[in-house]
Amino acid sequence: TKAEKKKQAQADKQKQQQQQQQNQTPNADNAAKKAAKKAEKAAKKAAYKAGAGGGGGGGGPPAAGGGGAPQKQQPQQQQQQGKKQPQLAQKKAAAPPNMRASGFQVKPLQLVINPNAPIEDRPVVALAMAVLTNTDNDLQLTSDHRIAQATLGGEAEADGAVPQIVGDLAMARYLVSRSRTNEFVDASATQQALQNAWVDYASSLKPLAKEQALKGIGMTLGHALFTKTYLVGESLTFADVALFGAMGWPAQPNDLNEVRTALSDKYTAALRWTNMMASHPAIQKATQLAMGVNGTTEVWGNSLEPLVSGMNLLEGAVAGNVVTRFPPEPSGYLHIGHAKAVLLNDYYARRYKGRLIVRFDDTNPSKEKEEYQQSIVEDLKLLGVNPDVVTYTSDYFRAIYGYAMGMIENGTAYMDDTPQEQMKQERADRVESKHRNQSPEEAKEKFLMMNSGKEEGAAWCLRAKIDMNSDNGTLRDPVLFRQNLEPHHRSGTTYKAYPTYDLACPIVDSLEGVTHALRTTEYNDRDEQYQWIQTTLGLRRVRIHAFSRVNFMYTVLSKRKLAWFVEQGLVEGWGDARFPTVRGVVRRGVNLDALKTFIYSQGASRRVVNMDWSKFWAENKKEIDKQAKRFMAIDASNNVPLKVTNGPSIDSNSYLTTAYHPKDPSLGSRGLRIGQDVIVETVDVEGIQEGEQIVLLRWGVVKITKVTQGDGNKVASLEGEFIPDGDYKTAKRKLSWMVQTGSNPIVELTEFDHFVTKDKLEEDDNVADYVNPITLATTQVMGDAGLKTLQEHEIVQLAGASWILPCGPSLPRWKAFGFVHD
Repeated sequence: TKAEKKKQAQADKQKQQQQQQQNQTPNADNAAKKAAKKAEKAAKKAAYKAGAGGGGGGGGPPAAGGGGAPQKQQPQQQQQQGKKQPQLAQKKAAAPPNMRASGFQVKPLQLVINPNAPIEDRPVVALAMAVLTNTDNDLQLTSDHRIAQATLGGEAEADGAVPQIVGDLAMARYLVSRSRTNEFVDASATQQALQNAWVDYASSLKPLAKEQALKGIGMTLGHALFTKTYLVGESLTFADVALFGAMGWPAQPNDLNEVRTALSDKYTAALRWTNMMASHPAIQKATQLAMGVNGTTEVWGNSLEPLVSGMNLLEGAVAGNVVTRFPPEPSGYLHIGHAKAVLLNDYYARRYKGRLIVRFDDTNPSKEKEEYQQSIVEDLKLLGVNPDVVTYTSDYFRAIYGYAMGMIENGTAYMDDTPQEQMKQERADRVESKHRNQSPEEAKEKFLMMNSGKEEGAAWCLRAKIDMNSDNGTLRDPVLFRQNLEPHHRSGTTYKAYPTYDLACPIVDSLEGVTHALRTTEYNDRDEQYQWIQTTLGLRRVRIHAFSRVNFMYTVLSKRKLAWFVEQGLVEGWGDARFPTVRGVVRRGVNLDALKTFIYSQGASRRVVNMDWSKFWAENKKEIDKQAKRFMAIDASNNVPLKVTNGPSIDSNSYLTTAYHPKDPSLGSRGLRIGQDVIVETVDVEGIQEGEQIVLLRWGVVKITKVTQGDGNKVASLEGEFIPDGDYKTAKRKLSWMVQTGSNPIVELTEFDHFVTKDKLEEDDNVADYVNPITLATTQVMGDAGLKTLQEHEIVQLAGASWILPCGPSLPRWKAFGFVHD
């Protein structure tokens, strides 16, 4: 009907209007968003233009003078700048920095850098100020190609949020403000104003073309540095670093040469200042840190060896300035775990053309002996490590004593007589000592009494006052000094109390110039304590480089437990070939190149795993096979005679010449005795048939003509005919053999098993419960006469197994110690 059609038409029209309204809503939203983006883009563009026109960097010095005479400006120029400066300020306010520069939240003091950014766009000024204020070790450098500009995480706020700081100069100001370095924080008001003026000047140069900025800087420094070395005061300041950043940070050879060309001879003061800045250690280290996020090491054109497989870069390492240290305690012999530590330290010192310090950590006279100290020196030679200097912590006892007194005086340490077990429980329960709030005067009195050696001082110890509520247990007021009346093996009875490793190590590391302290991951909790001590004492900070300790299955590395084996007479001594000591594994046949390859292959890993010895021996076999001379030997009790009917008689003394190594002629050759009567191993001829052709290694093909069976159908003897032109490839059996002369040396081969039956001993395990009763197996073999020419520690291969021969040829019986490789 008409009424129904009209009603339907109205409903359709209403539905259409609703649909149009819905479509218009997102369009309006999109239009608003586009307009906002367009306005923001226009504001940024206007701000950039205003900055380029009104920066004042065309040769004018900082507003505060910065120590130089101001350049006179033309009235018209002053008028133009006066007009543009308010506009610049207004536009900058309209475009605040992006506080969410990266897709992830930064942590406090995490500095995120785009690895694709050029050096001048990286936070080099901030990094240099961190180095100068001794706080660069606090930064966690992270590479993230997604961020538009470098971002630094500030201190966490009350609600847990971490503010993000962007802008190189802003980050630099923040790092300076939080540092404890007096010369930057406590500068006079005048010096701070002068520094700020120079920093503002450096900032104003950013929008300018590089050529224009360098010209302006050259003119400015010609006045400011006419009779001075630094922009403000008598030392390097924030002002110098900021202006060096405004030049494009010419710290690398190519960049520096470009700036030198631009400055040429016209701006001599600027050229002198630029060369000085480029060579400053803080500038070099900041450059290395900034470029290090790319894995770059050759920052100044230094030719460094490529990193070996498995190793990673040393963060902040500057070629020629790296100092590492290996601090063994002379309380036992070095073992395979120590070998990893010393080889890593030595590798980094050599690669970065630095120095390696071997420092004996002799702070506990109860455990240390001259014997152990001497053994460590000898073991380092076995490992091919030649330290640049050998020092002793005991040489620094007076200095450490002075630092301890300083901590007492400034209230960061106190004396405590809480019994040891009670103290352990209180630290676990986060309970403060009753003496924690004692006065410095009382603490000093007790400290002197403890050091006097008096009996009443024995109960007292010095503790650091850090944080008893810390989740890190090592920060709950650790012990720093204890009384010990036992004579020291170097200083005798001069001292009656000694510092702990926790106090001595960070102090001596800093005093000796160590740049990188390599520590195993088991020290991770103690790293914060280490850094606290250096910061509290105002010492130069040392960068920590962590690596995992090496553990082997069925192996004891505890010096205390290894000493038990020696005391019980279960081994010949610390050099027993079954021991994991350095001298033990070397005696067993460890090749130094193989050991280094094995250590380096896991050097970068921080994950502690229990290694299987078989993996190492496989790596070792690859190396020793390259130099092992080849000889033959036959089991002395399980062999079969073979008569080569057409071979030379024994009386003819016939020999043939054979190479010591089939793949290395440089090792030379030797004479090999041949004759009619030879022996082969029983196991090699099981099931042999008449007519079968075999190969006698190094001699040739023999056709078996007769097989004589003995008891149990075992081969009792063989006869054969030598075939001069026989086919080696068709023969299935290739046998070791020996001419029976009656003068062949009898060699005793020794195989070793693990000392313990449990794959991993826990700290509280009683080692006596897991002792393997059988760890040796010996086999006597009849050896090649050429073995008599060998010298001690030569490597040989017998019938496919590699052995080390540690005994001299003058002995009536020969012993070869080794490990069988299948």
